[in-house]
Amino acid sequence: MRGADFFDTNVLVYLFDARDARRSEIADALLASAQRDRTGIISFQVVQETLSVLTRKLKPTFSADQARQALDQVLLPLWTIHPTPALYQRALDVQGRYGFAFYDSLIVAAALEGGCTRLLSEDLQHGQQIDSLTIENPFLDEAS
Repeated sequence: MRGADFFDTNVLVYLFDARDARRSEIADALLASAQRDRTGIISFQVVQETLSVLTRKLKPTFSADQARQALDQVLLPLWTIHPTPALYQRALDVQGRYGFAFYDSLIVAAALEGGCTRLLSEDLQHGQQIDSLTIENPFLDEAS
């Protein structure tokens, strides 16, 4: 049985961005599976980044009420990783070991903290293994 999946911000944003139907469908299927199986995890950082994108960068931007609905229905049920001194220490360890930027290291550290086996992200190296965690880009085109 597969372990938990950690959703990076970019995967969640595609849920709400209709401009790329293929990525939106993939994100929707991943989220539906994670919700059904209770295997999806995100951190405080993903909550913050997602709400920022929805309310400032996504076109058209979300209203406060729309953002609140996304928070209540999608983000809060997945949010299990909160900031702790140990999380920041682990992020610094990941940064030192792998050379990632700090915020990417914080995502990896949160996924490890959550006991995840997959980190779903299009921003990190597909297939890279970090301890028990595998980075997977769910949007890669199988044909290419």
